[in-house]
Amino acid sequence: MDFALSPRIAEITERARDLIEHAVIPVELDVVARGFSASARTLEDLRAQVKAAGLWAPQAPAELGGMGLSLVDFALVSEVLGQSPLGHYVFGCQAPDAGNIEILHQFGSAEHKARFLAPLVRGEIRSCFSMTEPDSPGSNPTQLELSAISDGDHYVINGKKWFTTGADGAAFAIVMAVTNPDAEPHQRASQIIVPADTPGFERVRNIPIMGHAGDGWMSHGEIHYREVRVPKQNRLGDEGAGFAIAQQRLGPGRIHHCMRWLGICERAFSMLCARAQSRDIGGRPLASRQIIQAWIAESRASIRAARLLVLETAWTIEREGFYAAREAVSLIKFHVAAVLTAVLDRAIQVHGALGITSDTVLSWFYVHERGARIYDGPDEVHKIAAAKHILKRAFR
Repeated sequence: MDFALSPRIAEITERARDLIEHAVIPVELDVVARGFSASARTLEDLRAQVKAAGLWAPQAPAELGGMGLSLVDFALVSEVLGQSPLGHYVFGCQAPDAGNIEILHQFGSAEHKARFLAPLVRGEIRSCFSMTEPDSPGSNPTQLELSAISDGDHYVINGKKWFTTGADGAAFAIVMAVTNPDAEPHQRASQIIVPADTPGFERVRNIPIMGHAGDGWMSHGEIHYREVRVPKQNRLGDEGAGFAIAQQRLGPGRIHHCMRWLGICERAFSMLCARAQSRDIGGRPLASRQIIQAWIAESRASIRAARLLVLETAWTIEREGFYAAREAVSLIKFHVAAVLTAVLDRAIQVHGALGITSDTVLSWFYVHERGARIYDGPDEVHKIAAAKHILKRAFR
């Protein structure tokens, strides 16, 4: 087993790290404070630097204009980008666009690819994925209520969605809607592209997250669909295939989250260590106290173990497909989220009162990443799913 990076990936990660450290991190606090819309010029300038460096869309296939990195290689790059809240957006691989690119590439028609996919990959437009509903369990996409009723060669969509990330300013949504209410649970829904300027598409609000509503890509929208009429040619794949397509999207999406979380862990860990060494308490640095030393050792071990688990899962998906990696994906989803929570909490604690202010990036990470244990399936659901796989294998 060889843990060395290939020369190409070593060079790519080093160049990405240089841009993150010298171009992105210096402006991140200003951007998160001012908001997405007010920072549009800054963000576009950063994206131009990334494109000029040949590092744009590392996860996207080369034929679409991306770098075409493998899942394992992208995991290594994604960790670097995750060290800033702006990293993935600046490099053109942010959620939910990255996941939408994958399913449009796999299931979209030639028209879909020309109209929606191509400009999305180029970063000319943004998109959103509209699945979670206020009155349905987000962990079970077979229990949706929003409907798309057939009317000739169109669907008429009615219902509510929320936590539609990036809906504010998105050019289109990919909507999970019930098209076959009497079918088997996994065949009730379809995925339909809905341009945001379609009559009846109403973004009601950006949902505040612990008091922070955000805007643009840094927001989570509540959307009402009122008699939204779209042609059936906007459907992705076959009617009733929405759940299957969602699994193709959400599975890789979970590992993408874990990759990003590792970057946040590394940033928080670095800040923890720096603060422990620079802060004197009673004439001695915090780093001299055994409890702080224990936090440092525990954090380092946890992050390294989480990284290996994520890379092994990516390796399995590449070689055997997502179905074979279902248990591993559930394991990393709750395990890396727990490591993230613990490391962030220790970093904030070592910073003292400073850690809960907006003078460092730690509070932004803490507010926006507490959801790591909830979105894309809460910890409890993934633990149960993993346990079922383990028990089935042990007692078959």
